[in-house]
Amino acid sequence: MRPVPLVRPVPWWAVLSAGCAPVLLIGGWTLAAARQPPGYDPLVATISALAARGATDRWVMTVALAGLGVCHAVTALGLRAAAPSGRLTLAVGGVATVLVAAFPLPEVGTSPQHAVAAGVAFAALSLWPALALRRGADVPVGLRPAVAVSATVLLAGLAAWFTVALNTGTRVGLAERVLAGGQALWPLFVTLSLPKGRRR
Repeated sequence: MRPVPLVRPVPWWAVLSAGCAPVLLIGGWTLAAARQPPGYDPLVATISALAARGATDRWVMTVALAGLGVCHAVTALGLRAAAPSGRLTLAVGGVATVLVAAFPLPEVGTSPQHAVAAGVAFAALSLWPALALRRGADVPVGLRPAVAVSATVLLAGLAAWFTVALNTGTRVGLAERVLAGGQALWPLFVTLSLPKGRRR
């Protein structure tokens, strides 16, 4: 009889997708910001402005956002050790991120579809850590209740900061980048805390 592992290992492709997520996001906004005309301020302008209609080389941020969303969905598929509700929520966040890219902001004004997709993405990517937690003596650090709930509390706090900044117009770009960066890094932390490959 082969012993049944208490925690299912994470496949290599899920670790790869989790690692690609922050690279795509941070690399995308860095490259896209460098292509904007003088006067662009990343501390003030949102990430979505880099993919908005009329932005210089908007395809850079559009591809980065779409790739980020796909990475989240792939990572969710491979996180078999996490609770199903957490995996589903992470996947929803990934799909919503793809929709953020699919519904860009217009040159002037806002887009209801973009706003809804972004809201769902930020909410799902903030909530999934707490929904993915497991209980037990051998649970990896990334899925332990105290760690997972703390991650959600932190991400929710960053989301609140972004919401306030969005309503007041104070360093919106900074708040959004800190929030989005944290949300992109957490799946990588969780996958790295899990056993890799196959157990005999």
